[in-house]
Amino acid sequence: MRFFVIPVAVAWLTGCATITPSECRNAYETGFRDAMYGLQPQDGIWTPLCEKQGASLDAVDYGRGWQEGYYEHQSRTIHGGVD
Repeated sequence: MRFFVIPVAVAWLTGCATITPSECRNAYETGFRDAMYGLQPQDGIWTPLCEKQGASLDAVDYGRGWQEGYYEHQSRTIHGGVD
């Protein structure tokens, strides 16, 4: 059973790291979304995935979006919002 679970888990985790060309072009929104989910910045993951799809991720816009999303996430968490 363990020999089945490990490959399935690896395949599932690898499949989670997907991004569309549209999300690459809308770096601010992608960064904001990542932060609202409580994630650390994911631009190091998204940049090569975007390049594979022939798109580029603007790291500055992503960073601005992530920062705004982080502030919003923290505000909602502090005031009893949903994580």
